[in-house]
Amino acid sequence: MHYRNFHEAYIETLHETYHHPHFFNAPRGNPSREKLNYHLSIKNPVERVCYLASRKTNIVFNFAEVLWYLSADNSLDFIGYYNKKMPEYSMNGKTLTGTAYGPKIFEFGNAKVNQRKQIKDLLTYEDVDSKRAFMQIFDATELVIPKNTDVSCTLGLQFFVRENKLYTASFMRANDAFRGIVSDVFSFTFFQELMARELKLELGEYFHNVGSIHVYQPDNQWTEKVLQEAKSNPPKMKPVFEFPKMPFTDNWPSIETVLKYESLLRKDQIQMSSLDNGQLHLPEYWKQILLLFSLYQYIANERPIDFSLYTNLLPVYQHFMINKWPSHFKEREKIQY
Repeated sequence: MHYRNFHEAYIETLHETYHHPHFFNAPRGNPSREKLNYHLSIKNPVERVCYLASRKTNIVFNFAEVLWYLSADNSLDFIGYYNKKMPEYSMNGKTLTGTAYGPKIFEFGNAKVNQRKQIKDLLTYEDVDSKRAFMQIFDATELVIPKNTDVSCTLGLQFFVRENKLYTASFMRANDAFRGIVSDVFSFTFFQELMARELKLELGEYFHNVGSIHVYQPDNQWTEKVLQEAKSNPPKMKPVFEFPKMPFTDNWPSIETVLKYESLLRKDQIQMSSLDNGQLHLPEYWKQILLLFSLYQYIANERPIDFSLYTNLLPVYQHFMINKWPSHFKEREKIQY
């Protein structure tokens, strides 16, 4: 299935998995509807979000998760701050194994292989047409751990340089069509865009390949609500917003700066005003992400929102923030977005 953007892909995939499953089953006692061997492609990987109001996309978590990966961190403290359900997947209450893709990307296996650097070097200096630019995520040893609740859903990512464009394919053993796919496609297309900027290439298509795609029974009612909204607003319609593009430069210095401030905000060691944000030596793309983290600091700590941060957000991010946390933006309910 070919789609222009993730917004379309999400709606169609959710509809097909929910209404036309191959199987009804209950892996590990969790009832679900399931399709096997599912594939889709997205023409514009930058458009990596679902804009439907009923889905309540958590844009803060999306950016936090991909930056958590890029930090090579596996700590629960980092990602658990943005998703209160993450402790359920940690066996020791301190770290995550399967869900923490970062260490696998930058220090895979006993040899501590930096797979990102290996792929970049391969596609830059060694063999631009290579079919070997594969980044492994799933490790068979994860299944050896008794009662492991945190096994990697992603098998790996493959990168292709073809006709001066970077194409990326993900391979997943399993994917939740309602929840997981939102975060996974966001992160994997972010990796694709970041790598394309490093290699000074344009973006090609993104391909998403899943062994088992499913919707779990507890999400049935919410799924029906989302699909009803999509039906009343035809999914082929172009979304109102345009998602920002990553700067055409080396973005790693900016990522390091964002991670530094993210840590300080998460630990509540600093508060950043819109003026502080504006004075940072960062491209606007990355300043916007820090604005999101700064706003979330108020939400996480249950403080009144600093609306100067909100007003400096791009309209697309304002849409997601007010839609996800409407009670925190009561003074802004009349804003048209």
